[in-house]
Amino acid sequence: MSDTENGAPEETTGGSAGSARPADKAAAIAELAQRIRSVGPQAAPPEGGDRPAVVEDAKGAGAPATAPTPGPTPGPAPGPGELDRQRAQALKDTAEVLTAGGAPAELAAAAVAEFGDGAAEQLRSDPWAVLSLPGVRPDHADGFARGLLGPAAGPGDPRRAQALVPWLLEQAALRGHSAVEVAEIAAGLDRHGLPDSAAAIQAAVLDGRAMPFQEELTGPEAHAAGGDEDEEPPTRTLLALERLALAEESLADGLVRLMSTFVPGEDPEPGEDSVPDEDSVPDEGPEPSEEADAGEGADSGEAADLSEAAGSEARSDAGEAAGSGEGAPQAPAMPGPTAWAAAGEAAPSSSATALIQAVADNALVLHTGGEAARAEPAALLAAVRGLGLRAWAVTWTDQGRESFAALIDAPAAVVTLADLLSGAAGPGRSSDGTLALDVLVVLDAPLLDVELAATVLESLADGTRLVLSGDPGQLWSAGPGRFFADLLAAKVCPAVASRTPDFGPIGELVSGIGIGELQPVEAPDKEVVILTAKDGGEAVHRAVQLLTDSIPRALGIPAEQVVLLTPGHGGPAGTRGLNAAAKARLNPGPGRFGGFDPGDRVVDSPAPGITRPARVLDGDATGLHLEYADGSRRTVPPAEAARLRHGWALTVHQALGRRWPGAVVVLPEDAAPALTRQWVYTAFGRGERHLSVVHAAGPALAQAVAERPAQPRTTRLRAILAENAASAY
Repeated sequence: MSDTENGAPEETTGGSAGSARPADKAAAIAELAQRIRSVGPQAAPPEGGDRPAVVEDAKGAGAPATAPTPGPTPGPAPGPGELDRQRAQALKDTAEVLTAGGAPAELAAAAVAEFGDGAAEQLRSDPWAVLSLPGVRPDHADGFARGLLGPAAGPGDPRRAQALVPWLLEQAALRGHSAVEVAEIAAGLDRHGLPDSAAAIQAAVLDGRAMPFQEELTGPEAHAAGGDEDEEPPTRTLLALERLALAEESLADGLVRLMSTFVPGEDPEPGEDSVPDEDSVPDEGPEPSEEADAGEGADSGEAADLSEAAGSEARSDAGEAAGSGEGAPQAPAMPGPTAWAAAGEAAPSSSATALIQAVADNALVLHTGGEAARAEPAALLAAVRGLGLRAWAVTWTDQGRESFAALIDAPAAVVTLADLLSGAAGPGRSSDGTLALDVLVVLDAPLLDVELAATVLESLADGTRLVLSGDPGQLWSAGPGRFFADLLAAKVCPAVASRTPDFGPIGELVSGIGIGELQPVEAPDKEVVILTAKDGGEAVHRAVQLLTDSIPRALGIPAEQVVLLTPGHGGPAGTRGLNAAAKARLNPGPGRFGGFDPGDRVVDSPAPGITRPARVLDGDATGLHLEYADGSRRTVPPAEAARLRHGWALTVHQALGRRWPGAVVVLPEDAAPALTRQWVYTAFGRGERHLSVVHAAGPALAQAVAERPAQPRTTRLRAILAENAASAY
């Protein structure tokens, strides 16, 4: 098993049934699609619909809910001691069943978390249910079933089919797909030796394990499918896990809701006195003239004068203006066109002006640009807060929060997305549960998967302005979907493209990669260095030498401010090999605390796509004592220590949302399948002052930049928006 960039294991070929299919396989799949069209709902069910109830497993995949069995009236709830005893017994029973089937007893905890205290009976009655546990593959599940059932465990067992369909959809989700064409699922079932893939898919649709959808093809996809302008447009049949299907439907509904409920402010009538009493305007800290200094490219004196004018106009329009989010305003601020125009004129660049003007008239605005373009949403945040609106910005990482907060005079208005949604920081919630704000600016928007994006939309009140900002050239989210890219492609709202280029040799190199050109750049101060290596072993040696000696000595960047980046975890030059070599040079030790020693660089990954760099301070029976990059400290208990990894070397997905003074990108000889223009663009942009590339991939690098824009993802959001949001913009 090898590792792919976003954590999904590459699927093995399994059985050979697929190779023996007849020549009319395409006709069989078309017939299957036709059968699916007549089964089950084609979209999210309306309230009161008759879809079978589902319960969610630990991964979110739907499973049929069984009818409750009548039983005795429950007695008093068991106390904590009794609950502990029941859980201990459940773990013991489950471990015995796992061992009897030849599976590791260590899976017992995951099984009990998945199936509850009845996990042992569940696995005994349906051995293939083990496939829903983390790290279990079909060949493992088949072996476990044979261990429990003996010769009765055949490849055509209906329980096996019921487990394989959602497993294939979960594997596709790990690769970023929120939906999968039915032909691909059928082919996957064939590879695993299922005798009747069509019947298995139909059964999965009927019992709610997969949701079917029909989607019309347009543009190049329709042409590739043989569509004719005079004929009905071609369609494709997609299958999706219920949690992802409903997330995309909810996301589209939320976007349409914001746009359809948005009401822009109006200028006061001539002679109307709308200037509030001085005491009624909350203190917002810095004056708008100070906030307008964010960004670059404007004369500071002129900007201050214009910003002061904008602030005065805003106060005239705002009434009892909103504060910084610490308390709900008595009357919402509704600045009119004149105030917005003044704020736009005061902006420090033409791109910032365009962004402010777009936000003035729209509830949903997209903003695209590189690292330097972050000055534009910073100027927007300062401007809208100067207009009296409750405005907040969110970033993906704490480092992103710190760097963005440095661009504005109201750093308290910038929080991480995780802190905003959890309530740990930010404006708080209104009485209806929505976020108490008028404008939300989301940085790093391409990193939102469909489920997280849907959560953000559900947290916003009707009419809230939402600004999604990010670099469209960077890698998409670690989770399924391509939310930001689908929104750009759907063209349902204004999109403001920054004209502010990234500076320096690294910026020049990355900008060229973004348009498919890998060209050498002048780097007089060694900002960019390209080194070749003959194989992975030499690549590791050169990378560690750069980390520990060359970059600190020649450029004055300490080793702790340099990161090693590579496509995957496995292989001679993956994160495991690089981290082992870096530890041997920088912090050798026996790994006496679960493989770690004081002084080790580690990364804490509480969830896919979330990575927090830290340093090991010490360890004891209570766990590992860590100090994070922001200075906070935490003890990771032994039960959670398994998610820690050494952190000198990361995959590029782990590095999303962060930059380092120095970055060393390692391209081993087996990197070709993982390389895309998107990957290279993201990896090369992680260095602020210096980028070294240790290159052993031969022509694969240039080919990826020129010919492979991104790893494809199948999603439904664009089609849903095309159907539901056409009238909103």
